[in-house]
Amino acid sequence: MAVLDLKRKLAILSDAAKYDASCASSGTAKRDSVGGRGVGSTEGMGICHAYAPDGRCISLLKILLTNFCVYDCAYCVNRVSSNVPRARFSVQEVVDLTLGFYKRNYIEGLFLSSGIIQSADYTMEALVRVARTLRQDHDFRGYIHLKLIPEASPELVNEAGLWADRVSINIELPKDESLAAFAPEKDLAGIKRSMGKVRLSIDAAKEPARTAAAPSYAPAGQSTQMIVGADAASDGEILARSASLYGAYGLRRVYYSAFSPIPDAAAALPPVKPPLMREHRLYQADWLMRFYGFEREEIARTGENLDLAIDPKLAWALKHRGEFPVDLNLADRERLLRVPGLGVKSVDKLIEVRRYKRLRLEDVKRAARSVEKLKPFIVVADWTPGALTDKADLRARVEPPPEQLRLF
Repeated sequence: MAVLDLKRKLAILSDAAKYDASCASSGTAKRDSVGGRGVGSTEGMGICHAYAPDGRCISLLKILLTNFCVYDCAYCVNRVSSNVPRARFSVQEVVDLTLGFYKRNYIEGLFLSSGIIQSADYTMEALVRVARTLRQDHDFRGYIHLKLIPEASPELVNEAGLWADRVSINIELPKDESLAAFAPEKDLAGIKRSMGKVRLSIDAAKEPARTAAAPSYAPAGQSTQMIVGADAASDGEILARSASLYGAYGLRRVYYSAFSPIPDAAAALPPVKPPLMREHRLYQADWLMRFYGFEREEIARTGENLDLAIDPKLAWALKHRGEFPVDLNLADRERLLRVPGLGVKSVDKLIEVRRYKRLRLEDVKRAARSVEKLKPFIVVADWTPGALTDKADLRARVEPPPEQLRLF
C-alpha cells in the first residue's frame, strides 16, 4: 500500500467522519489554561457556539483514527467490502494534529471515532491512548469526545470515560430487526450493555463522596446516533426508540442522521436519501420530549410520520384546538410551553413580566419571534382570537409560506 502523507490522511479521515452527527460539545465541566497551566479550554467561542449552515458543530477536530474496518455494515461507506481510499493515523499523529490545530485557534477540542481494526480491544486501546496522552503528557484541557466500541473490554470502555468529556455508542438503527439485517456483526445486546455500564459510571461519579471524591467520568454524559431513512421505521418508531434510550440510559442527546446513499450499496437500502427536513423535524420532536413535557405518543404514534410542512408543536396544536386559546396571564408554565411559537426562554420571560403587570400583545412581541403565529392560540389583556382558533383555514394562515430556493 502506498504511504500517505499527513495532509492526504487528514483529507480522507475527516471526510469519513462526516457521517457521524453526534459532535456537539456542550455540557462538560469548565476548564481553562489561565495562569499558564496546561493547553486548551472548554470555554469561549468555538466550543459550543460555532455551527455549520446545516446546524452541525464545527468547533471540533472531527476525524477517524482509521477508516479501515473489519465489519461489513451495509449502510456504512467504510465497511470492509467498500471500495474507498483507506488511511490510518498513528496515535501520535492525532495528538500532534489536535495540539497543532488548537494552537492555531482552528478548534477547541477533538471528536475521535474509528473503524474496527484487528479487534475491538486493539482499536479501543488506541483511542484511549490518544485521550490519555493529550491529558497526561500535554495537560490538554480542551473538549474530547470519544466514540466507544461496545465490543471492547469493560476496562477500556471505563478508562475512556476518565479522559473524555463525552462518550458515545451508536445504536445505529431504530429497529432491532433492521440492525440484524444491515449489520449482522453488531450485537444489540452488547451495545445496550455497554450503554448501561457507562450510565452506572456517570451516576457513580456524581454521587456525594463519603471519603475520597470519585474521579470525574464523562462529565458531558453519553450520547448516541440513529440513521434515519435507511430502513422503513416510521418517525413514531424512531422517537419511541429515543424515548426508551433517554429513560434507560440517561443519555444527554440522541442524534439523527439522514441516510446518505453510498457507492455499491446493498439492494435493500433506499437509492435516495430522505428529505433533510425529516431529520430537522425529528430534532424538533426530540426537543419537545426533552424540554417541553410532551410524551412521544402525543407527537407521533407508532406507524406515523411527522408533518414535514409544519413543526411538530404546531401540528399538535392544530389537532388539539380544544386546548386553545391559552390565557397567557393565567396559565401555568407547562401549559404555556404547549403554545406554538413560544419557546422555553420566551415562556420564562413572559412569566417574569406578568409578575408585575398584565401581559399585552406588545409584551408578547418582545418575547416571541412572531406574534401573528401566536394570535390564534392565545388570550392576553388586549387580545382574544374569538372564532379564529376554530377556522377551517387556520393551518393555511399559520403555515410558513414556501420559499424560493437559491442556487448561490
